[in-house]
Amino acid sequence: MPVLPLLRRTAAAGVLAGGALTAYAAWEARQYTLRHVTLPLLPPGAEPLKVLHLSDIHMTPDQTRKQEWLRSLAALEPDLVVNTGDNLAHARSVDVVADSLGGLLDVPGVFVLGSNDYFSPGMRNPLAYLLPDDGERNTEVPQLPWPALVERFTGAGWLDLTNGFGGLEVAGLRFAFAGVDDPHLSYDDLARVAGPADPAADVRLGVTHAPYLRVLDQFASDGYDAVIAGHTHGGQVCLPGGRALTTNCDLEPARARGLHRHPADSTPGDAGSTWLHVSAGLGTNPYIRLRVACRPEATLLTLTPPTG
Repeated sequence: MPVLPLLRRTAAAGVLAGGALTAYAAWEARQYTLRHVTLPLLPPGAEPLKVLHLSDIHMTPDQTRKQEWLRSLAALEPDLVVNTGDNLAHARSVDVVADSLGGLLDVPGVFVLGSNDYFSPGMRNPLAYLLPDDGERNTEVPQLPWPALVERFTGAGWLDLTNGFGGLEVAGLRFAFAGVDDPHLSYDDLARVAGPADPAADVRLGVTHAPYLRVLDQFASDGYDAVIAGHTHGGQVCLPGGRALTTNCDLEPARARGLHRHPADSTPGDAGSTWLHVSAGLGTNPYIRLRVACRPEATLLTLTPPTG
């Protein structure tokens, strides 16, 4: 076959394949999934309780399918909600987010904010996340109405853990929390939440939007039983099987989502170690809603006493 027709056919095949992949990635970005994870944190003899972990909702007013799916989560009747930030993606999304959470706002909850609660999103190629982090942050843009979001959450009784502590009684157990502002923006103030976790609490949780190692290291060394985080989108554009190529922070891709130990080579009972749960989150940049081998998710964490 002459070279020119062969090149044309090859180019056409490439365009078709690229279009098919893009269509698949757009479809997958809307396949909202509930993950189930068991986390052995409770004292012996305690009854299991349910913690709903929400992260990276990135809501816009026109995302009605996502809103309906979020409303359905109230039927899970969790005992506690942990929201690890990036709720907003539009200036008119505060009421939409609150309405979508619905009955979940009546459940005990805690939250921290992420960069996309503070600042309006911009057009960005999702493949750009595969490049090394240059340290630049998109802050020269209009701010989103994050104070109104905080007011809605705290008005419902949720605890704001922005560079601070909190405590709740959940299902008859005492929970102690520490949280930081978004480490991706370097807003975290670790000195304000430094020190041993409350030894009198039944469960001690550290909460952060982005799972940067400096934050995980401090919470682990301070004795928190688990750290709950989001931000990574699970890698968002992954290899088949969900293998992440990046985390958009200094956490290694092997721990981009799901339940792990920190440090990664530690085991339960090791001094200075903790559990780490990272949510792949529910959203994307609103301008390019694509995910590959990494469906959007919320996670129902079932806390139990240790076994064995």
